Amino acid sequence: MSNNNYVKNLIESGMRIDNRKFDEFREIEIKTNIIDRAEGSSIIKIGNTQIIVGVKLSVGEPFPDTPDEGILIVNAEFSPAASPSFEAGPPDENAIELARVVDRAIRESHCIDLKKLCIVPKEKVWNINIDIQVIDFDGNLIDAACMGTVAALKTTKIPKYENDEVDYEHREGELPLVDLPIYVTIYKIGDKLFVDPTKEEEEAADARISIATIQDGKICAIQKGGTGYFTISEIERAIEMSIIIGENLRNLFKH
Repeated sequence: MSNNNYVKNLIESGMRIDNRKFDEFREIEIKTNIIDRAEGSSIIKIGNTQIIVGVKLSVGEPFPDTPDEGILIVNAEFSPAASPSFEAGPPDENAIELARVVDRAIRESHCIDLKKLCIVPKEKVWNINIDIQVIDFDGNLIDAACMGTVAALKTTKIPKYENDEVDYEHREGELPLVDLPIYVTIYKIGDKLFVDPTKEEEEAADARISIATIQDGKICAIQKGGTGYFTISEIERAIEMSIIIGENLRNLFKH
């Protein structure tokens, strides 16, 4: 029996490899302010999955259609050392998807008040550059990357800016963070739904749906993955799980 079939049979019988419940995350560890040169940073570990997030701020011109708003840019990179399946070189489609999915949650939740990052309308605004680095892969990158990004943003300080110069040695302002978007990705094997898969569980899954919620429980972003499908009732269950679990995860940041 292949490992995928073993995992599938185990899940379908109501069990998991590590004996967790279907709605239970592995242990989560988050540390912040780990990169001195970054304006905000974090390292998050969920089980054996580890991700580093760095936030850098710079001053540039706003986009023409948003002349009084700061700019958000999210990039992701998979270190070849994180998994045998990761290769060196430019970001592949998985890294690009991860960056876009995290970007969507941050952007669509309006968790950053971008208007407060305007310095001179039509001329100068703060650019927020978020870099996500996967350094160890054992499943559930979307949820980990989003939580790591929120943790980094919460600690981000805005450098002093005067006389058209950015003084990176003196950080004085708080990033205008007004919400905490959290992804909960629900995976499906057979008719069973579960969260926070290990690498083996993720590889055996038929489909996944990532649902990001904000503090009032409203959905701000959804991403479907995998070749399988979700029924209407399964989507309703997934939404309910994402709201309940998302609020529990969000409590990690309320201290």
